[in-house]
Amino acid sequence: MKGIYRFARLAVLSPFLAASVATAQAATLTVTHWIDGMYGAPFAVALDKGYFKQNGVDVTGFITSEGGGTSVRNAMASEIPYGEVALPAAIAAIKQGVPITIVHSGVQSVADLLWVQLKDSDVHGIAQMKGKTIGYSSPKSMTEMITIVGLERAGLSGQVQRKPVGASGTMMIALQQHAVDVAYMTEPAYSQHKDQLKIAFRSTDIVPAETQTVGVVRTDYLKAHPEVVKGIIEARKRGVEYIAAHRDESAQILAKAYKIDPAVAKSAIDNCLDTDPHYWSTGRFNYASMDEVAKGLVLIKAVEPGPFDWHTVVNESFLPPGERSR
Repeated sequence: MKGIYRFARLAVLSPFLAASVATAQAATLTVTHWIDGMYGAPFAVALDKGYFKQNGVDVTGFITSEGGGTSVRNAMASEIPYGEVALPAAIAAIKQGVPITIVHSGVQSVADLLWVQLKDSDVHGIAQMKGKTIGYSSPKSMTEMITIVGLERAGLSGQVQRKPVGASGTMMIALQQHAVDVAYMTEPAYSQHKDQLKIAFRSTDIVPAETQTVGVVRTDYLKAHPEVVKGIIEARKRGVEYIAAHRDESAQILAKAYKIDPAVAKSAIDNCLDTDPHYWSTGRFNYASMDEVAKGLVLIKAVEPGPFDWHTVVNESFLPPGERSR
């Protein structure tokens, strides 16, 4: 996770040429943890409601990955080299010299990330974890970062065993075999398994504002096709707004896209928005919550210490005027 950041300078297309380029595009987009995370919900709604085509972009579906650098690599190799990826992965790629630009905020809260226990366990808050074992996904992950920060703030550093448990399937096995007392779980997996589990504490109890994902575009494509990028951002924004206003119908759309029970989809949407009404950003950046991620990456030794200059990483000019902070 090393390197330097640069702004992309945009080429200007005529309205006619921009429109012809945009409508000519027919491709899949990369969305980290599509189907097993909540990051994809606005995209599912935008595709179902026709928002991409209304904005001149013919999106045919979505490419997924297990997150991290894989999502960035998938995005950069796609016909439209755009993706909503984890912010740490974007930072890592830019620092490694990958020519990408961050163009919008994605999920700016950890409302979907819960810490769970079996029904017969009795942990009520991270302060009760002394002498117990907590399971996170993998080293240098968001979940590891939250365990370190949470235990430090609770005065429990060195008094709780931390153990990587992998993806949600192996995490459930670790809980059932009592290899860990508490472990992470994300939506919609929690809503699928909540009859077997109960919440020990929420990530938002530890880090109320933490940007998880951002939209990135390969810089050369950004220069050549600004209207396509604007179209994607606008369509996703409308998807976010639709979910907030129409939770029930959005749950039906998400259930179809993710092949899950509509009740599970509705529970997952409610859990995210009831915990944080601004869980999905309409594109506007929350630099304070991005700073929290940067600090956490230093804490887990994923990046070298030093300030992050978001102005050299982010280009806000593709956002609708009302979503720009500067």
